[in-house]
Amino acid sequence: MVAATDMLLKPLRPTEEDVDLAQRGSSKLSRLGSSPYVLRVTIIRGREKTEIALPEIVYSMLELILKELAQGHAVALAPVDREISTQKAADLLNVSRPHLIKLLESGQIPFRKVGTHRRIRLGDLLEYKVRMDADAERAFAELVDQAQVLGMGYE
Repeated sequence: MVAATDMLLKPLRPTEEDVDLAQRGSSKLSRLGSSPYVLRVTIIRGREKTEIALPEIVYSMLELILKELAQGHAVALAPVDREISTQKAADLLNVSRPHLIKLLESGQIPFRKVGTHRRIRLGDLLEYKVRMDADAERAFAELVDQAQVLGMGYE
């Protein structure tokens, strides 16, 4: 049996049927508007029917999840305060583990040591990724501007 914590950060890929259901569900939720709701979910398994009330924040999360699934995107869920290993962090950034260690040791990403092991808070890693993506986007825009000034045919 797979532990719930092992499923965190593991992307769940929707099937075609999932995408179709997500599109219909997302459409229905968007018609309700963004007013606060008490989310009551009815779970039907065989003849057993259970209704549960969920916190309002789950409604907002459900909207986001359904929008992504409706587009056929894989979705992963993880608490931002969770600490992850250097290997998992390197995998998430799509860099080598030695490169990640350099980023940690240079102070670009906060971390803590547990014995000899480094642990990175997922929220800190995601903030770093957002900064790096923004820097890359700015650099790309500058290259496009330079290409236009130089008349290289990019518009």
